[in-house]
Amino acid sequence: MLKYSTAMDAELKELAVALFEIDALKFGDFVTKIGLKTPVYFDLRVIVSHPKIMARLAKVLWKLSENCSDISQICGVPYTALPLATLISVNSNIPMLIKRKEVKAYGTMKMIEGQFKPGDNCVIIEDVVTSGSSILETVQVLRKEGLEVKDSFVVIDREQGGRKNIENHGIRVKSLYTITGLLAYLLESNKITPKIVKDVTDYLLRFQAPTICVQDKRLKTPFHIRASNAKNAIGIKLFNLMEMKQSTLCLAADLTKANDILELANLVGPHIVVLKTHVDIVEDFDNHFVKRLKELAKKYDFLLMEDRKFADIGNTVSLQYQKGIYKIAEWADIVTVHAVAGQSIVDGLKNGLKDIDEPRGIFMLAEMSSKGALTNGDYAQNAISIAQNSDMVCGIVCQSNIFMNLGLIQLTPGVKLSNSSDDLGQQYNTPESVVNSGADLAVVGRGITEAENILATTLEYKEELWAAYKKRTA
Repeated sequence: MLKYSTAMDAELKELAVALFEIDALKFGDFVTKIGLKTPVYFDLRVIVSHPKIMARLAKVLWKLSENCSDISQICGVPYTALPLATLISVNSNIPMLIKRKEVKAYGTMKMIEGQFKPGDNCVIIEDVVTSGSSILETVQVLRKEGLEVKDSFVVIDREQGGRKNIENHGIRVKSLYTITGLLAYLLESNKITPKIVKDVTDYLLRFQAPTICVQDKRLKTPFHIRASNAKNAIGIKLFNLMEMKQSTLCLAADLTKANDILELANLVGPHIVVLKTHVDIVEDFDNHFVKRLKELAKKYDFLLMEDRKFADIGNTVSLQYQKGIYKIAEWADIVTVHAVAGQSIVDGLKNGLKDIDEPRGIFMLAEMSSKGALTNGDYAQNAISIAQNSDMVCGIVCQSNIFMNLGLIQLTPGVKLSNSSDDLGQQYNTPESVVNSGADLAVVGRGITEAENILATTLEYKEELWAAYKKRTA
């Protein structure tokens, strides 16, 4: 928070009290959307129900621009900051841009709405900064369109490392409040107690956001370096396996006969890093099949992924994972999981491993490759948040470069040597296009299993994917 004049200081104190009284600032015991406890919670979305306070906040926030020149565009980080950015745009007569949370699936396919030209200087408006990831994601999209971004104006800096993360990427951060300053205003106004101040201050000392980088750094960093950033043992193994075998190929063995899967694994095992199964479609499943599959995985050094897509409450997925006829936890190195149930689904799977000594990993589904899938926008970002805070998760299943974490692996399904689709909505992209869109590990299924020469086709996919990865990191 900047040093302010006496008049500005009084204005901020009054505004802090007003925000507290409409429950935009809350103190107590809260749980964030990713399951973390916090003694302080900011919900500035409520200001849309209090237009006078919203207008006042926008006016004060724009005072941070007094020493900034040549501002030609304003962009509010979606969604909470959009009303503030709109008011600032109207009051200052400076055009506004809207950064979409997901690419339009029709029409122009734009990520930025509004009129602009390359070189325009755009200032970012944000409500609360914790890690800075939302601002950095917005900055990256704007810069890809040729816009310059030098400054961000923020209502509240939570003092958890976000300011440093943003400034490390060449963006100045100006905030009306820090948590420390906000606490001081509210304490002086007898709105909170000294104990609340101590609890929040202690919390800030214990919990700092990790250093983050823009997505382009993830794409440019080699696997052997990213392995050191991984929290999950299977993730580390997979990074090193891809580097050692010079392969980023995950083969989807969506076959219904056990022997067909075993023959396929025996043929292409030396050239893949993951064999992905849907075990519930195997008509003659038995323990001998699992035993042989594990032997082949060990012989040819690849991992086994059961594409179960767990999606139930914690207790249920725990049972689904370890019980029943499949006993997935006993043999699958990796499983896939929907984020729809929230953090509890990860906790449930972890509970299902209490009798398993070998390391296990999860790939969290953030996006799907089927046409019209609902896994986008906030859903995708919430899935990423859960993944980044768990040592069980080794990667994200998605179609595009939507996360920054160097230690997580992007798994992208729907890969074929040529763009195409099937009759059931599955959409395919080429090896080079998926790698350029962030894929570290690419899923190929029918492109190989239905080929006339399976081994030759496997080698073709392997070589094209690896060449694209080397080009991406060059």
